[in-house]
Amino acid sequence: QVQLVESGGGLEQAGGSLRLSCAASGFFYCLAWFRQVPGKERKGVSVMDDAATATYLDSVKGRFTISRDNTKNILYLQMNSLEPEDTAMYYCAAHARWDEPCRVGAMSPDYWGQGTQVTVSS
Repeated sequence: QVQLVESGGGLEQAGGSLRLSCAASGFFYCLAWFRQVPGKERKGVSVMDDAATATYLDSVKGRFTISRDNTKNILYLQMNSLEPEDTAMYYCAAHARWDEPCRVGAMSPDYWGQGTQVTVSS
């Protein structure tokens, strides 16, 4: 059974940092972080393929860094210079289809984690 388990969310002040982790039950070609606020659609934040090629949502470029450890099947998201607008539920997502897109705005996940809440206070 495929599992994606996120951790690392919490409450942080604006300007602070948080690091999210996602433990996957196996290897996936494409891993990603999405976020969602109530009443809005889920949006891709950052996506990385197995060769460590990464793409980012424009609003997080220069502040967030995605990385993955393929030996441990763990995905990370280092979030610096947090802003109140970053407040959302953050989801880990994955697909294993080599012939499908693996970039922000084009990735269509097959698997989702349960989410971890990130709240940034002003």
